Amino acid sequence: MDLTPAARLAVAALGGAAIGLERQWSGHASGPQARFGGIRTFTLLGVIGGLSGWIGAGDLIPVAALLVAAAAAIIVAGYVAASRADVDGTTEIAALVVLAAGVLTGAGQLALASGVVAATTVLLLEKSRLHTLVTRIDEAALRASARFAALALIVLPLLPAGPYGPLDAIRPRELWVLVLFFSGLSFGGWVARHLIGPRHGIIVSGLLGGIISSTAVTLTFARQSRGADAPRLALAAGAIGACTVMLVRVAVACAVLNPALAITVPRYCGLAFAIGAATLLAIWRLDRSSPPTSTQPMDDSPLQLRAALQMTALFQLVLFVIVAVQARWGSTALIATSALVGLTDLDALTLSLARSAATPPMLETAGAALAAGVLANTLLKLVVAVVVGRGSFRVATTGALGAMAMAIVVGLLLIP
Repeated sequence: MDLTPAARLAVAALGGAAIGLERQWSGHASGPQARFGGIRTFTLLGVIGGLSGWIGAGDLIPVAALLVAAAAAIIVAGYVAASRADVDGTTEIAALVVLAAGVLTGAGQLALASGVVAATTVLLLEKSRLHTLVTRIDEAALRASARFAALALIVLPLLPAGPYGPLDAIRPRELWVLVLFFSGLSFGGWVARHLIGPRHGIIVSGLLGGIISSTAVTLTFARQSRGADAPRLALAAGAIGACTVMLVRVAVACAVLNPALAITVPRYCGLAFAIGAATLLAIWRLDRSSPPTSTQPMDDSPLQLRAALQMTALFQLVLFVIVAVQARWGSTALIATSALVGLTDLDALTLSLARSAATPPMLETAGAALAAGVLANTLLKLVVAVVVGRGSFRVATTGALGAMAMAIVVGLLLIP
């Protein structure tokens, strides 16, 4: 935006006033424990920053640097004086942010400066909630967060891009991104389960567990349904919900890796998703009185790094198979192969097909192959429910998964 100098100064002053208002309102600018300044001081800091940015953009950099240095020195002096009674430096750091945002505004970087001011204001206003959140973070979550950051910020940049190996199918950096993808999904599901807590019941646990592995959820709940006092209807709803979330997970993975392939997913699996969602809603309404439980289908480490590595290795193997099948036998064999792979690992199949489908003709075949894999995976869970499950769990889960499988079959047969 081409703003006049006066307008830029006004925006810089408004940004300082916003943060200064919060400091004044929160009580940090008055009383015996008053900090650096309030709304007037912060507004003037914004103006100084805006002037410095405008002057610096006009090739008077020494003058701009002198203004910024003088303002920063006053802020530091204020901190030194206040730290004799209280070492809290939030107000002084906020003042430096206002000064920097003002410089950006004066230099014409309005969008960035406004974003910085808005984020800082929210951060200051949400002090109590942030402190409460910190108290709720346990050691496992903290360790998992640090490890995930190391995997993303240290390991990933060091890996070569590739490609290497047969058929140029090995790309180390892309494979590590998949490790982060799987670990991030596991960590997100783990955090969600702990935030929501067990009191919301088995159904919510099943939905959240479906983010990680719907097959594992179905098997776990089927085993629990064998107990004499097991809430079998709620367990069935949890398993059906996990299988429905699985369809969403497949669509999201395709949308991230290959948006063109993601467009074909609703054509084959949309009806199955509608059936699963409707069945889940019906059972949820029938089973509102089900007592809460502490059951959590996936109670491993938050990142599940070993599982992510295994998943990525399997993905690479599946990619080799798919590329070789395409080169040797063409599209028909690809659908049959995808059905077999879908029995064991649907995520690896999804990612492999998303990587290999590059042209419009291949997109149609890859969509049908992915639907075949989803069908095989659904039938596997249906067999698990029949063989392992008991009572109303077996009846409800078998009926819902059977209807979902038939919907996918209809999509495969009727959609050209």
